[in-house]
Amino acid sequence: MERQPVLPLEEHAGLTRERFLQDIYPLRKPAVLKGIDLGPCMTKWTVDYLSQAAGNKEVKVHVSTVQQMDFLSKNFVYRTLPFDVFVRRAAEAKHTEYFISEDEKYYLRSLGEDPRKDIADLRKQFPLLADDIHIPEYFEKEQFFSTVFRISSAGLQLWTHYDVMDNFLIQVTGKKRVVLYSPRDAPYLYLSGTKSEVLDVDKPDLKKYPLFVKARRYECQLKAGDVLFIPALWFHNVISEEFGVGVNVFWKHLPSDCYDKTDTYGNKDLTAASRAVQILDRALKTLEELPEEYRDFYGRRMVLRIQEKTYSSNYE
Repeated sequence: MERQPVLPLEEHAGLTRERFLQDIYPLRKPAVLKGIDLGPCMTKWTVDYLSQAAGNKEVKVHVSTVQQMDFLSKNFVYRTLPFDVFVRRAAEAKHTEYFISEDEKYYLRSLGEDPRKDIADLRKQFPLLADDIHIPEYFEKEQFFSTVFRISSAGLQLWTHYDVMDNFLIQVTGKKRVVLYSPRDAPYLYLSGTKSEVLDVDKPDLKKYPLFVKARRYECQLKAGDVLFIPALWFHNVISEEFGVGVNVFWKHLPSDCYDKTDTYGNKDLTAASRAVQILDRALKTLEELPEEYRDFYGRRMVLRIQEKTYSSNYE
């Protein structure tokens, strides 16, 4: 099988806010930041401490019997557990108590009080833990959107997707492997909404997804204390190589009125983009009224017009 070449991400040690904003942020490419002071969470966030600090607050978690979670086919179930029970189960390889099987895996993506209306905010959902972590505020306070607490069993892989906001993936404990793809490679990722249909990025089914091999693959290993900058629209696939705890902080790169006001996850397309897609769908529906050769001809003209008006050479 033809393999994608692996492109490493740039790594930067001891990067100040000023240097990040001046030298890294304008490039709009992912980068690994090392040596940032993340606070006492680095030593405090053991399983015992997390269980005690967050107590029996109930959390909604993903439970999966397979390593590669698929949001499109929903090959997992949602279950509710007290946080202290959840974190201990997530750290186990085999379970004496379980929902489906003794080797099931767990994943938490923290939510707001009412996920339909409220964002995830560590300060509100887990205030004691929020005091332990120093979020790198390499953005203006009014740009802040959310802080998402993430805990995953070893071996679990999160589906490839993109977000519409910039974010830092802060790895507090454990190790992750992150595979990323440029927004420009969207045509090769077989998208359904914000998610790719290609689950196994290491051994993809190229008979089913032949164009996937054209996507340029970036990859990094995140260790405890590393921070990965993921610009908006960059696709990412996350593999937890060990039981691990992390925090995402999302912020708005664009003015607030560009974003969907009902978006509490940071993954709904910008309002102008949603309108454009709706208009395009109507245009395509209109083209269906034409005979095939005319539909083909005007469809190609539309593609050329879109390329002329929108494609940019300013970023990878």
